[in-house]
Amino acid sequence: MMRHKEEKEAKKEAFRKYLDSSGVLDALTKVLVSLYEQNDKPSSALEFIQQKLGGPSVSEYEMLQAELSNLQINMMSF
Repeated sequence: MMRHKEEKEAKKEAFRKYLDSSGVLDALTKVLVSLYEQNDKPSSALEFIQQKLGGPSVSEYEMLQAELSNLQINMMSF
């Protein structure tokens, strides 16, 4: 049973090192600090984080989904 726990801890540590070496921890830390330092907190913390990490806003995502659907419909007519 101890061996299973040690293996699990080793996997966690390896994953943490992977996130650290790939810059994920640093990027998340910077975004969370930026959110913390906002005087006027955004209504959606998740959308704030997504935008800071370079993702589309919810409205942009919905627009892209609609555009994709329209393109798929147009492709079917050829």
